[in-house]
Amino acid sequence: MKRKIIIDCDPGIDDSLAIMMALSHPDIEVLAITIVAGNAPVEMGFSNAKKILKFMNRLDIPVFKGADKPLKRNYINALDTHGIDGLGESFLEEVEGYQQKEDAISYLSKILRKEKCSVIAIGPLTNLALLMEKDKEAFDCIDQFISMGGNYKSHGNCSPVAEYNYWCDPDAASMVFNSGKRIHMVGLDVTRKIVLTPERLEYMKKENGKVGKFVEKITKFYFQFHLEWEHLVGCVINDPLAIAYFIDSSICSGFDSYVQIETQSISIGQSIVDDHNFYRKQANAHILTQVDVNKFFEMFYECLLRRIK
Repeated sequence: MKRKIIIDCDPGIDDSLAIMMALSHPDIEVLAITIVAGNAPVEMGFSNAKKILKFMNRLDIPVFKGADKPLKRNYINALDTHGIDGLGESFLEEVEGYQQKEDAISYLSKILRKEKCSVIAIGPLTNLALLMEKDKEAFDCIDQFISMGGNYKSHGNCSPVAEYNYWCDPDAASMVFNSGKRIHMVGLDVTRKIVLTPERLEYMKKENGKVGKFVEKITKFYFQFHLEWEHLVGCVINDPLAIAYFIDSSICSGFDSYVQIETQSISIGQSIVDDHNFYRKQANAHILTQVDVNKFFEMFYECLLRRIK
């Protein structure tokens, strides 16, 4: 039987690649996509999700708009990283209509009580924190909770110590990590090793011209950003690793620990991993520290190049 998932995201270039990967894998069923303010504002993220679904010929998948700002702090998008359209300045054609009657939090509250499904959150955790406030019982029904966010020993990507998703809404991340639900934290320690290089992109174009050229179109800006700011020839595609880990957890390894998300001061958004058990608190997360890069790209290629026609 297929494992059912909801993708909570903020598309976003790498979010889009993650959606493509999830939709093309035969072992999982995407019930819906819920949108949160993060890389792109909610309306833009909603628009981008529809563009990806159209490319995938999967406009049967519902998309629900969620929180348009963090719980407490001012919203700061990441369009400097993802381009002014949130999709690498590819300026893909808009997909009209497709408006859902209910919001993301209402949908999550309803579906989680009905279906056994997991949540793969690859944006800020605002929608999930709001779900906790509205309907903790529904939140507790989440089967497996995977969050692309945080960092253990790796440096941050929007401050010296913080990863963007948790930095964008640290209060929401703190709530979710203290929810009693075990979080699989797919952080920068492993995602930074998932680099789409020019050579890998050329291989994709050669193996599947349609998909390869589409990926090239939405990642061109991303390549330029990483070269300028991280002196990296290639671009880090964080979010697809969360999908790959859900499909096959042997791709990554790590350890259980208590994690605290800092909500104030210079270290706002930092994921503090108590690896030496100073706090003597029960582990609330599984922290990924190692990844089999070749195994990931084998799955990535299989999904995008062999299964998308």
